[in-house]
Amino acid sequence: MRPRTSRPATIRGFASKCLSIGIILALVAVLCIGQLISIQLLNGKSTAEAATASRTLPVKISAKRGDILDANGTVLAQSVERYSIIGDPEASQGFRPTTCSAATRGNCHEIDGKPVGTTGAAAVARLLAPVLGMDAMELGAKLSVPGRYAVLKKDVTPEVKRRIDALNLGGYVYAELSSDRLYSNGTTIGSLLGGVDANGMGVAGLEQMQNKVLTGTDGYKVYQQGGGGEEIPGTVTESKPAVDGGNVQLTIDGDVDWYVKKVLAEGKQQYQADWALAVVQDVQSGQILAMDDTDEIQAGSGDAKMNVARVVKETFEPGSIGKAFSVAGMLQSGGHQLTDRFTVPDHIDKNGQVFHDATTHGDEHWTLAGILQESSNVGMVMAGAGYDSQERHEFLSKFGIGQNSGLGLPGESTGSLSDYQNWDGRTKDTVLFGQGYSVNALQLSNAVATIGNKGVRQQQSIIKSIMDADGHRSEPAKPAPTRVLDEQVAAQTLNAMESSADHYSRFAGVDGYRIAAKSGTAEVPGADGKLSSIISDWSGIIPADNPRFVITVVMKDPSVGGFGGLTAGPVFKRIGEFLMQKYQVPTSAPRTDAIAVQW
Repeated sequence: MRPRTSRPATIRGFASKCLSIGIILALVAVLCIGQLISIQLLNGKSTAEAATASRTLPVKISAKRGDILDANGTVLAQSVERYSIIGDPEASQGFRPTTCSAATRGNCHEIDGKPVGTTGAAAVARLLAPVLGMDAMELGAKLSVPGRYAVLKKDVTPEVKRRIDALNLGGYVYAELSSDRLYSNGTTIGSLLGGVDANGMGVAGLEQMQNKVLTGTDGYKVYQQGGGGEEIPGTVTESKPAVDGGNVQLTIDGDVDWYVKKVLAEGKQQYQADWALAVVQDVQSGQILAMDDTDEIQAGSGDAKMNVARVVKETFEPGSIGKAFSVAGMLQSGGHQLTDRFTVPDHIDKNGQVFHDATTHGDEHWTLAGILQESSNVGMVMAGAGYDSQERHEFLSKFGIGQNSGLGLPGESTGSLSDYQNWDGRTKDTVLFGQGYSVNALQLSNAVATIGNKGVRQQQSIIKSIMDADGHRSEPAKPAPTRVLDEQVAAQTLNAMESSADHYSRFAGVDGYRIAAKSGTAEVPGADGKLSSIISDWSGIIPADNPRFVITVVMKDPSVGGFGGLTAGPVFKRIGEFLMQKYQVPTSAPRTDAIAVQW
C-alpha cells in the first residue's frame, strides 16, 4: 500500500515556484524601467545626438574644371555635368514595389503601366534597365552581391539622372555628381590639348601645362540625409562653396589651325611624305596662331595622353633655311655686305673637306644676296672666311637655336647646338648652311620672325589670357623682347630672302603679296640610323613689305618633289592665301629695292 502525499506540501512547493518566477519578472521589469528612464531622462540628449550624427554627413561639392578656348572664344575643351549611378545591393535585395493606385499614385512602381512583377534586386533592375539602356539581368547581378555600394553606370547625363529620380527608388539607388571632359575639335591640335586622368587632372599637353589654372577647389556641405541620401531641408550646419577652375584662352585661331591641318594632310598625300607639320606665328607679337601636324590623334584619347604633339617634339636640321641666319650674322658683324662679289664654283676643297652645291654648275658670279638666292653651300663656305666659329655660334644662339621656346609645352624638344669649341673641321662650316645643329619648328619660326620684326626677337606665346572664377581676366607676363640685329641689317636680310622667295614664286608665290622666304633640304637619320631620310622645309614671311605672319612647313621624306621649295613651298602658298583672305591684309606695293644677285 503506497503512502499518501500530503496536499499542503504540494501547494507550498507550487507557491514557492510562482513566487520565484514573480520575483524574477519583477526584477526584469525594474531593469527595463531603469533602462527606459536612463534612455529617456538621463541619456536622452546624447542618444538623440547620436542618431542625428549618424545621418549628418559631409558631402563634397565638386569644382568644375575650367574651359580651354581658342583665340575666337570657341570652346575647345570643357567639363560637363555627369553622374555615376550607385546602387545599394543590401537594401535592393529587400525591395518591395509599391502597387500603383489612386492613393499611391506618384510614389509607386510600375513598368509601362503594369506591375513590376517581382521583388528584390530583380525588381530594382527591371525599373532601372530601360532608363540606363542596360540589360536587366546585368543590373540584377550587380545588385545581388553583398555590400552597400555598387557602381551601376558612369557618365550619366543630368536628363537620365532626373528620369531615375522619378522612379521612386530613393534608398536603393542614388547618383554621385562627377564630370566628363569633352573636346570639340576632333583631331585638330589633339595631342597639343592632351587630356586628363580619371580624377580630372591634366596629364598631357595644354591640360597638363595649365592644370593649376584649370583645376578648381572643391567645397563641401554638412547636412542630415534621408534614407535615400537626399538632403533634409533646414539641416545644413556647415558649408564651403566650390571654386571653379579658371578658363584658359589660347592664341591659337581654330579656323586657321583647322585649315592648316587640312592642307598638311593633302600635302602629305600629294607628295607621299611620311608626315608634315606647320607653325603660323604673328611676326610682331610672337603669338602662335596655328601649330599642327598630320598625326590623327583625338584630344582626350589614350594616344593624346601618351604622345607629345609631333609639331612640339620633332627636331631636324633646318638645311638651307639656316643660310639666312648666317647671312644676317655676317652683315651684323660687319664682315660682309649683300653686294659683295664672289666667283662661286660648284664644289670647293677647304682644309681637306670637300663641299658641293646641290647642282653642277660652272663658276658663277654671285653677290652675297645671290648666294642666298641660289642657296649655294660653296658660296656660304667662301663667304664665311671672315666670320669665325665664335661669331657663328653667337648669332645662332641669339636667334634661339638649340634653346627651349619658352612656351612651357610638356615634352618640347629643344634641338641641339653644341659649343663651337667642340665643332670638328667640317661642322664649323656646315653650320653656315644649316647642318650640324637641329631645331624644332617653333624655334625655326621665331628665328625667321626675328628678321621680319626688324631684328627684334619676341618671346613666343600660346596663352592669350586667363579668366578666373570671378571673371577677372589677366595676360601671362612675357620677357622683354631682345634685339638680335640692327634694323638696317634685318631689312637687308629680308630683302635677300625676298629674292630667294622669287626663285620659287611659281610654286610658292601668293598672288598680290610679296614674300621673303628660304627653303631647305637636309639629310637626317632614318630608321636604319644612317643618313637615309630627307627633311624638306620652307619658312617664309608674308607680306614681305609689311611683315604680318611667319609660316613654317616641314615634311619628312617626300617621295615626290624632294626640295623644300617644291614640296613645303606649295603648302606654304595655300596657307598664305588663306591668311591674307581671312585677315583681309592689303596687297603689297611693287618691289623697287631688290639688291643685285649677280655681277
